[in-house]
This record gives sequence, C-alpha cells and structure tokens, in this order.
Amino acid sequence: MRLVIIHQAFVGPRESGGTRHYEFARYLQRQGHKVSIVASDISYLTGQRSTERSQLVTRQDVEGIQVLRAYTYAALHQSFFWRVVSFLSFMVTSVWAGLRAGPVDVVMGTSPPIFQAVSAWLVAFILRRPFLLEIRDLWPAFAIDMGVLKNPALIWLSERLENFLYARATHLLVNSPAYRDYLLDKHIPAAKITLIPNGVDPDMFQPDSDGQAQRIAFGLDGKFIATYAGALGMANDIETILRAAQRLQDQPAIHFLLVGDGKERRNLEKMAERLELNNVTFTGAQPKSAMPDVLAASDACIATLRDIPMFRTTYPNKVFDYMAAARPTLLAIDGVIREVIDAADGGIFVPPGDDEALAAAVLRLYHDPDAARAMGRRGRDYVVAHFNRHQHAEAFEVLLQEMVR
Repeated sequence: MRLVIIHQAFVGPRESGGTRHYEFARYLQRQGHKVSIVASDISYLTGQRSTERSQLVTRQDVEGIQVLRAYTYAALHQSFFWRVVSFLSFMVTSVWAGLRAGPVDVVMGTSPPIFQAVSAWLVAFILRRPFLLEIRDLWPAFAIDMGVLKNPALIWLSERLENFLYARATHLLVNSPAYRDYLLDKHIPAAKITLIPNGVDPDMFQPDSDGQAQRIAFGLDGKFIATYAGALGMANDIETILRAAQRLQDQPAIHFLLVGDGKERRNLEKMAERLELNNVTFTGAQPKSAMPDVLAASDACIATLRDIPMFRTTYPNKVFDYMAAARPTLLAIDGVIREVIDAADGGIFVPPGDDEALAAAVLRLYHDPDAARAMGRRGRDYVVAHFNRHQHAEAFEVLLQEMVR
C-alpha cells in the first residue's frame, strides 16, 4: 500500500512531541508499504522554522520516511488570528505537497488543526482515493470550551466544516473512546469509526534505570524530581504546577522539572520569577529520543489540563510515556484517562486546578518511595498489556487494508 499522511505537527524521534505517526509509518514500511508525510516546516512547539527554506516544498528523509516539509507562515505563537493564518497557509501548501508525494492508495488527514484535514480531503478528492480522517482532539469543541473561539458566526462556520469533513471521510479514526461516543452522538454510523487509542512503544523506556547521568546533567542529583513533560500551552494548566511548587518551597529535597516548550513558556517563566521559585527548572524542548533518560531521572510524573468538560474526553500521550517508564502519574485530569490510571492503580488523581491537592500528592510520594515505585511498576504492566503501540500499528495496517479493498 501507498499512504500519504498530511500532518502539520509531525515529528520524528529527534524532535519534541508525540511520535505516534512516525512509529506507525516505520511499522508499515517494515511490512513493505510506502508512507509519505506532508508536514510543516515550522515546529509546533517552538514556533521556529525547522528546515532551510529554498522552495515551497522541501523533501527530507526522517529515519527512512519521506517527509515533505511544506511552507508555513511563521506565526504559530502569536495571536489567535495569526495562528489561524499560519494554519491556513499550511492548508494551501500541503495540497500541493500531497499531490507531489507520488502514487497513493489512501490519503490520511489528522485533526487538529482541522484545516489540514481539508487539505487531505481535497487531495483524496482530486486523486479519487479513500480519505481517512483521524480525530486526535475534538475541534472546534475544545476551542469553544476553552473560550478561545467565541464569535457565534465563526463557531457556526467551524461546526459546519467539522460536519462536512465527517460526512466526506471514507472512514474515521479516533484515539480516545470518548471521541467515538462524541461521533456516535452526531449520528455517524458505528461501522464508519475505528478506535486505535493513544499508547506507547514500551521498548523505548528502561523502567529499571535510575537516570543518574541525567540527574547530574540537570544539576538535581539527590533530589526527588516531579516531572511534567509536554507542551506549555494555554490548555496545559502549568500554573497549577507552579502554585504547587510554591507550596513546597520549604521542602528543599523536592524539585519540579518542566520539560517542553510552547506558546505560554515565557509567561510561565515570568510567573515562576514572580513567585521566587527556586525549586522549578524549565529545560526547554527535548527530543523524543531523550525522553527515556528524562523520565528515568524522575521520581514521579505530572499530567495537567485545564478544568473544562471537553478535556475529560482525551487520552494524553504523556501519560502513557510516564506509565511505560514505570513512574507513578500525578494526574490532574478527570475523565477517560483517569479511568486508565485507576484501572492500573498506577498513580494518584487530584482534582484539576487544585494546587494544594497536587502538592500533597507530591509530598505523599516523596515520603513513601516504595509505594511510588509500586505504582510505577503497576502502571507499566498495565500499559504494556493494553496500550502497546506495536499492537496499535498492526490494527492500523488492517484498517488501511480494509479501506483499500
């Protein structure tokens, strides 16, 4: 089979971010299929251009995968308006890149941002090929719930676009069971929806490693390290972590590590300065290949999102990484991902936005390292059994074969 994926935020193992699509592509290529990725030349996390700009589309080889980097206007970390302009610029150039990818059997688009899904539909329509639409987050529902999208006319247009794409897709792929329920509530036939959840390649992580070299590199040898690894954006509620750190200023052995980048990083660093936090370190973006060492150096890992109803539907990638690394998860997100942690008995749930409860949970694990290690081991056992990306890649191949047939 020959698959083209249009994914603005695609990253390989040497970049920061989730590598689900990279791992799927590598698996497919090992099975003899051909995969081309159309991606942006702007990093989704840092907002910086990632390739030399000499033409509209630049071809790259990423660990054996053909990646076509399409020109994108560099405004991802500016206002909402300019962010949309950046998305729209990629929507246009990615159509041209998709048509240049070579022969294709299936065209896959992924949302958000939803505009790149329009590109994938258009490429599939022009080439008369099946269109697979993957829903990674519910847009525009998330934007409306967060208060980012307020204008009634824009909301109406966004929802019409969403329904248009659902109707035009040959098949819909979701990564959370709650997204499947959302689509069923929109009267989309169950046979048109496949769930392949977010997960992790457990072989990437060394659960028995103590991460000593990484601890020394961070200057945190001998500390109890509570790590957040992921985007520093509006939705991620890093402010709650900083307030929890403030509450634990009198515990010099406890340190918070914020690993990642994003639109809010500068504001968060200013907040840490205002609070005079000497127990917080911002490391900046780290490549996916570095995450096993970073998590090995951690004693506990934190996942936070703002307390809005729609975020109860999501399966954050970072949580599965934490579990695969055999580290206990301090989860300030309610909903379906809480069900995973509860089923695994792999961490502690705290109410979203409750910095007092988060600080208490960190302190509890600090005082009981045996319990923390046991949670981590149970979490890894559970994720290996139920959220193993090797199995997910096999299911993805089967789905593509069915679509081609």
